[in-house]
Amino acid sequence: VQLQASGGGLVQAGDSLRLSCAASGRTFSRVAVGWFRQAPGKEREFVAAIRWSGGTYYAHFVRDRFIISRDNTKNAAYLQMSNLQVEDTAIYYCASGTFYGGDPPIEVDSWGQGTLVTVSS
Repeated sequence: VQLQASGGGLVQAGDSLRLSCAASGRTFSRVAVGWFRQAPGKEREFVAAIRWSGGTYYAHFVRDRFIISRDNTKNAAYLQMSNLQVEDTAIYYCASGTFYGGDPPIEVDSWGQGTLVTVSS
């Protein structure tokens, strides 16, 4: 599965943004999809994941602000982000792999290019 993230941009604190992840490959509907992010000077961290069946998992800092979803008919996944804060500024990556329930709950085997989200105060 090959992935491409899009939808990033510059927003103000409190705004919303929807990221998209376009996938190619016939096996997309069978894989778990995750969103990760990497802020300047920090390590990449898990944000959210969705299983092929639709089960969702979130990092603690999401605090009900983000919603991950997928549309297997379009080979796409999404991350709807609301009430964005300055600390959400990062490059966001989508990834695919196998769900195994650990921390993070997805074992990634394919990374997409990231999309930059910048939140100003």
